[in-house]
Amino acid sequence: MKVKKRKKVSRMRGRGMGTHGRGARKKGKGKGHKGGKGMAGSGKRADHKKTLITKLYGKRYFGKQGITSKRTKKKKENKINLEQIELNLEKYGKKEGECWIIELNGYKILGKGEVKNKLKIFAKSASESAIKKVKKAGGEIILNQKGSANG
Repeated sequence: MKVKKRKKVSRMRGRGMGTHGRGARKKGKGKGHKGGKGMAGSGKRADHKKTLITKLYGKRYFGKQGITSKRTKKKKENKINLEQIELNLEKYGKKEGECWIIELNGYKILGKGEVKNKLKIFAKSASESAIKKVKKAGGEIILNQKGSANG
């Protein structure tokens, strides 16, 4: 005669706050060691949740980025391309006759883009290509610094 044996799960029900005899509740989840809740254990030097981090922030999250030396300093000079000036003529200058007068005294003018209008630009400095393009269109760049064009 066969005797139906009660399963362990039913015998352990309700004992020790629903842990089913596994000790801590965390041990019975079947998730392994997560390394904490949420973003815990996801620091740059930890490898626990690398896939989660790469999905959220991309591959550039890990490793050094940018200038690492304390001595190297970025040039903080204001720069503007001819392309940007040409697109926003009303914003940067006034039209007098057939010439646009643009005052960008703190800026360096760079030569990206085409010049279709006659421009008279007052600037701190300008690249050689920018000066050539403006002259070709019939305009000029007037520099308010001692030196000529900075290339």
